Amino acid sequence: MTLTVDITSERFEIAGGFTISRGSRTHAQVVVVSLADGTHQGRGECVPYPRYGETLESVQTQIEEITPLLKEGLSRQALLEAMPAGAARNAVDCALWDLEAKQSGKRAAEIAGLGALKPVTTAFTISVGTPEVMAEKTRAAAHRPLLKVKLAGPGDDERIAAVRQSAPDSTLIVDANEAWDESCFERNMAACKAAGVELIEQPLPSSADGLLAEIRRPVTICADESLHPGKSLDGLGEKYDAVNIKLDKAGGLTEALKLFNEARTADFKVMVGCMLGTSLAMAPAVLIAQQADYVDLDGPLLLAEDRSPGLKFEGSLLYPPEPALWG
Repeated sequence: MTLTVDITSERFEIAGGFTISRGSRTHAQVVVVSLADGTHQGRGECVPYPRYGETLESVQTQIEEITPLLKEGLSRQALLEAMPAGAARNAVDCALWDLEAKQSGKRAAEIAGLGALKPVTTAFTISVGTPEVMAEKTRAAAHRPLLKVKLAGPGDDERIAAVRQSAPDSTLIVDANEAWDESCFERNMAACKAAGVELIEQPLPSSADGLLAEIRRPVTICADESLHPGKSLDGLGEKYDAVNIKLDKAGGLTEALKLFNEARTADFKVMVGCMLGTSLAMAPAVLIAQQADYVDLDGPLLLAEDRSPGLKFEGSLLYPPEPALWG
C-alpha cells in the first residue's frame, strides 16, 4: 500500500488578537498533514513554535524530507526514530493515528488502550494587557470555571489582582512564559498566592530556573519551556511540581502518552496544553486530557472561526472529537 502525502499551511484569524510576554499575534498559522491510502484519510495539525526556531517553512521541509518513508508505510514507532521531537513530527504522528483509526474502524482511544472518552473542562485564556484591559476581558469570561491568565513580569501583581476582582468565583492558573526575574519574582509570587492562584506556569526563563529549587513553593509551579522537546523529565522534580505536556513539543500523541505515564510515575501533576491552533490540533490531546489535572485546550475558542467540523464546546466543557474530525 502506497500512501499519498499532502502538506498544507493555513491561517486562522484570532478573535481580538492574542498577546503573551513574548509578543502579539493576529492569526494562528498551522501546518496540516493528510495521509491517504485511496480509501481512508488521516489528518494531523501542528503549530510551529518560534521559541524553538520553528517556522512554517522549516516544519514543511521536515515533513517533505520524511515523505518517501511515509509513502512506504512508516509506522508510528519508527517515526520516533526518523524525526526529532517537535511540531513537524506531531502533525505526522497524529495523521498516522487518525489513518489507523479510519482503517481499523476503531477509535483512537481504543487503539491507545483507553476507555471511552468523556467531556473535560478546559481553561480559557486571558491575554496580557494593562490591568484595566485584563479586568474587562475577565469580566466577559467570569462565567467560566477555569481561567488561564497570561502574565508578563513587572506589574503582574496588579494584573492578577485585577483579574481576581473581576472573576471572584473562577479557578485561576497563570502563565508567565519565562517573563519573571529576581526583581519581581517574590512580589508576583505573593500576589498569586493572595489571589488564590492554583498553578503558576513557567515563571522564570528555563536557563535561570534554578531559584525554584532553593525556595519554598507556596503555589504549584509547572514546567513548560523548561520541558524541552525530546528531553526527559530528569532534573525537573527539584524545581517543578507539575509539567505541561503539549503535543507540538512532545512530537505527537505517541510520545505524549509515554511522557504522561513518566510524569505520573515521577509524581508530577500534569497539565495538557496547546499552541494556538484549531480543533484538529486539539482533538488528539483530548486523550491525554482524560486523566490530566489541568486541561488547557482552548485554541478553537480563541479563533474568530474554527475549522468545520470542529470540536463541540458547551461553555468551557470540551467534548471528545467525532470521527469526521479526527480519531
